[in-house]
Amino acid sequence: MKMRNQFAEKPFPGFDDDFAAAPVASAAKPVEPHYTNHRQRLRARFMRAGANALADYEMLELVLFRAIPRRDVKPIAKRLLAEFGDFNRVISAPAARLAKVQGVGSAAVQELKIIEAAAQMLGQARVLGQNAITSWSSLMEYCKTVMAHRETEQFRVLYLDRKNTLIADELQAVGTVDHVPVYPREVVKRALELNASSLILVHNHPSGSPDPSDEDIIMTNKIVEAAQALGLSVHDHIIIGKEDDASFKALGLI
Repeated sequence: MKMRNQFAEKPFPGFDDDFAAAPVASAAKPVEPHYTNHRQRLRARFMRAGANALADYEMLELVLFRAIPRRDVKPIAKRLLAEFGDFNRVISAPAARLAKVQGVGSAAVQELKIIEAAAQMLGQARVLGQNAITSWSSLMEYCKTVMAHRETEQFRVLYLDRKNTLIADELQAVGTVDHVPVYPREVVKRALELNASSLILVHNHPSGSPDPSDEDIIMTNKIVEAAQALGLSVHDHIIIGKEDDASFKALGLI
């Protein structure tokens, strides 16, 4: 007697019907990270309204987008501000210190230093070849951009020709938080090499106060004496603080 295979048909009631009715699952569409649209909106707002419409952390985000393409950079931007204070101080900070902030790698450090260099080059281009006396406000704005947010002292010399045209802007020395070594002989030697007729001395005070120290006054007098011996004049010595600046000429010290 032939046995009927009871499992040859449906093993469970409605088994085939259920599978026939079920829709075929399509490949899942990748979900874009939440920060993708944020990047687009922030870039659009910057192009529409400019930097003044953005907070410092948003400006930092724009810089970090290129260095960190697939990550939310807002927390990193805010950590940088917490460490250094504002946008200017972030881009002016030493590369070694920037690299210590969580989430900041070599690519991010590089982008920040590119922005700093671009700002300095733009500022310098606006004052080189110009009469330093008649464009004094632009000159001081440039000096503040380059030096006001530094963590160590820097000493620059602006060399002028007979018509007071700025022919060279040179960083002479970098020091510590409260001292920078300056050699009057090297300052005037370079003036002769450039065929300069006069100088403007500039250095910064990372402490914030632009008030001249006794050391500053002594050093300035030595440079003035060395310059006069070679027929050169020192128009002024400017000290750049974090908020204000001080002029030796205005203070009657030159």
